[in-house]
Amino acid sequence: MLIQAGIMDERDTLQESLKTLEDHCEELEETLSTDIENDETILKEEGTKLATATTEESNAGEKARQVAKEHGELKADLEKMMATCSTNYIAFESEQCGLKKIRGELAKLSTAPAFYQDCKLSKWEPGECSKTCAGGMTTLTREVLTQPNGGTACLPLESERRCNDFPCPINCKLEPWSGWSRCSAECGGGVTQRLRDIKKQMKHNGEPCGETSESKACNVQACEADCELAEWTEWTSCSKECNEGTAKRQKFVKVKALGEGKCAGLWDKERLEYKKCNTHPCVKNMTETIQCNSTLDVVLMLDGSGSLGETGWEATKAFSKMLVTALAPGNVEFALMTFSGPRTWSGVSKCMGEADPPPPGEEAPPLDTEKTCMMKFVQHFEKLDAKKTSATIDSMEFPKGGTLTSLALGTASAELMSGRKDAPTVVLVVTDGRPLSFKRTAEAARAIRKVARLMWVPVSKFAPLKSIKSWASRRWQENVVDVLGFKQLATPLTIDRVIGNMCHDLVGKQEPDTLALATGGDDMMDMDMGGELN
Repeated sequence: MLIQAGIMDERDTLQESLKTLEDHCEELEETLSTDIENDETILKEEGTKLATATTEESNAGEKARQVAKEHGELKADLEKMMATCSTNYIAFESEQCGLKKIRGELAKLSTAPAFYQDCKLSKWEPGECSKTCAGGMTTLTREVLTQPNGGTACLPLESERRCNDFPCPINCKLEPWSGWSRCSAECGGGVTQRLRDIKKQMKHNGEPCGETSESKACNVQACEADCELAEWTEWTSCSKECNEGTAKRQKFVKVKALGEGKCAGLWDKERLEYKKCNTHPCVKNMTETIQCNSTLDVVLMLDGSGSLGETGWEATKAFSKMLVTALAPGNVEFALMTFSGPRTWSGVSKCMGEADPPPPGEEAPPLDTEKTCMMKFVQHFEKLDAKKTSATIDSMEFPKGGTLTSLALGTASAELMSGRKDAPTVVLVVTDGRPLSFKRTAEAARAIRKVARLMWVPVSKFAPLKSIKSWASRRWQENVVDVLGFKQLATPLTIDRVIGNMCHDLVGKQEPDTLALATGGDDMMDMDMGGELN
């Protein structure tokens, strides 16, 4: 399954690269075509001024007038249509958001916990048109990204529409070339051009008359200037109460770069600096571990793959109970899920939306993510009761499946909709090994980081620590608590590290006499290149 998942990741990567290249080529072609069209218009106007034939000058002026009138009409129609589409889009999006909020509130009023996961689909991808001109048909397809679970069902995956609905082409014919014009710029790269008249205009997208204008670069010596940066901002407050947090400051772009001028990136050392703060250790005070006194929404995700073994699963449960106890003093809403995965590739294909579609006219049966994919919410968001949650943890069964981490993160993101608006959200993942799909896990982690803080507790030397650092929220040093083995997982030291990173208001920490921020030199820290801004 790991080999098949690797092949699937490589396929998805190649498809994305191909799509990116096609989009880039299309954008570049459109840009160059627009430039050529603009230059052709300028050349045509200049040629008309220099022409000695009154008839040719008159015809060219009349044509320019008609084109300008048509352009004005089309532009007005375009602006009107864009305004209508924008208004409709915003209205539908607001209505959808409102319906989700209403559903969430109704679910909270229900006596039994409710969980909704709506179907998510990819963008439409058009197929080939049945005709090259004079009107044909094309099939649009899209794929299921997230299977529904109690939420809205998937809309159709195929649709048809007309394409190439235009007359067949007529090629154009041209006159001989004129001489080259003067260079358009003294530096920074100008263009010199030549043109020839059209005997017969192209019609209906026939062979283009691009040959009527030809250009080449001239005076390519650079006219450039580097960007100008503003002064450093003030240092931010410390990210942690103890166990070495960080403060940062930034520089913003004051004046953009010109031409080929250089400008440091947002995460370069020239624009972003970190320094250590609150380097004193978190010391327990009459308690077994330090405890959290912050307001948080916490989603704890526990890896239940077979590689843990019974000993590892028991250690994971013990860690979870210690974490719950440490979070109990705070104002915490707590959710708990276990995740694993099917033991066969056919099951994995169903869960990842890779299964073969049903025969025409038949509908695929709904996917049971809990039974088939082994994604189970043991507890949805509710006020943390340490005694009750600990008893729930004791009753959890060992899934003993695969490691479908990407689907687990997607499932957890649906739970975040039920969180509190005024409380920071933390998603904590405890795992012992590599996920089936690295690519999809990275994409799911990126989506989580946009709305919540994503922390990881990788256990054992087999966990892909380098990848996990890139999946965690910035800075990974404060969002990744690596543990060598399950013997060290359920220990006060590990809990102290997790709580110290997660909470800003701690009980049982050591209070320093003064807040000692480092002032540079060896204490100045390199920026972190992993994760998102969260």
